Order: sequence, then structure tokens, then C-alpha cells
Amino acid sequence: MNLLLLSNSTQYGRGYLEHALDTVTGFLPRGARLAFVPYALADHDAYTAKVRGALTGAGIEVRGVHEGGDPTARLGEADAVFVGGGNSFRLLSALYRTGLREALIEAVGGGLPYMGASAGTNMAAPSLRTTNDMPIVEPPSFEALGLVPFQINPHYLDPDPASTHKGETREERLTEFLEENDVPVLGLREGSWLRVEGDRAVIGGERDARLFRRGAQPREIAVGSDVSELLRVTAAFDTRA
Repeated sequence: MNLLLLSNSTQYGRGYLEHALDTVTGFLPRGARLAFVPYALADHDAYTAKVRGALTGAGIEVRGVHEGGDPTARLGEADAVFVGGGNSFRLLSALYRTGLREALIEAVGGGLPYMGASAGTNMAAPSLRTTNDMPIVEPPSFEALGLVPFQINPHYLDPDPASTHKGETREERLTEFLEENDVPVLGLREGSWLRVEGDRAVIGGERDARLFRRGAQPREIAVGSDVSELLRVTAAFDTRA
């Protein structure tokens, strides 16, 4: 696998992908033909235009998979694929409907570089169960792409001790997930990402990650840390503690 999994595509005070542009353009070398999957948002043309505007200056050719013909055929013409953020339920539903779910699993498993942001990063996990999104549509299944064997929580937010909000914190929700499922969850804070090359996985970006495991206290994972052991876990869903 050759993966770049971003927590977010837009960082406060910066333009689209600007906070990770050096990493993105290193992952997608100049002249790369990039197939963009815009299905997490409703306006596919506008979304594709935004990505094209962010990457054209780096010499990357962006084509939306919705732009004429069979979306799955775009993968065969591309040097890499980027699955953008938005609503994870809408995105996964579209991947099933268009046949892209199976096509992506096959293409990325065969070596096609995969970049995801937010919802696109959620898709790389085995299941949709650790997304932060509202289920605005109902996909046929929660089964995502399973490019990595563990779960990811993009946009991870730390509890605010000064908050008067009495709803569940992100940490509490992930703890609830682990009460029912035995699979690690990697919380990626804003501005961070995970880089996977073959059997090696490393945390990158501006902020540390947070790792949740059943029966253990969450622990901080510093930027630059090797988390390759997560690539060797076996996920067990619907397994009560």
C-alpha cells in the first residue's frame, strides 16, 4: 500500500491543502494524473475545480471521476487517486453505487497511490463506525475500503476542560466504540496525517496523534513516530468487552 491519509484538507487561516502541500506534492510528483473522487460533497464540479486550483500550480493534472464515462475507468488512467472530504455516509454510499468501492480496493491493492482527506481517510479504514459525520444517507453497509486494518478518527478533538457542554466528548465516543469492537483507533488531530509505505506507517504533520485501544488508557503518539505495528492488527467488530 502507498497511502497518504490526511486528517483535514483545510487548516484554519490557510488555503485548501496549503498546510500539507509539500507532503502532497511529494506524494504526487509533478506531472501526475490524479483521479479525484468528489462524492462526499453534493457539487462535484465545484469540488473538483477547488482541488484542481490547489494542485495545478504543482504540475498535477486533476480529473474528477464523474467527468464523463465510467468512474471506475478513471482509475486505470490515473497515476494516483484522491478521495476528498465531506460527508462519509454520502461518500461510501456513492462508492457502492458507482462500483468504485471494489475498484479502489483492487487498484490500491495493486499499487495505485491513494490520498484521502477527512471522509476520504475514513474510507481507508475497515468500517465507517468511527466517523464524526451525521448519517444523511444510508449506505448498503458500513464496510469501507479496509486499506489499513485499524480504525481512524480524523479531526480528533481533545476534551475541553473549560467547556460547559454536557454531551459526549470524542474520547468518550471512541471509548464506547471500543466497548463493542476490539480494534485500535488512531485519532488524527487537525493538521496531522498518516503516511503508509508498504509495511511502514508513520505519523506526520503539525500535531501529535492519539491512539485508543480496548482495555488501555489512550496514549499520545508524537509526530514522526513509527506506528507500523498497527498494520499487523486483526480487527474484531461486534465483540463486547
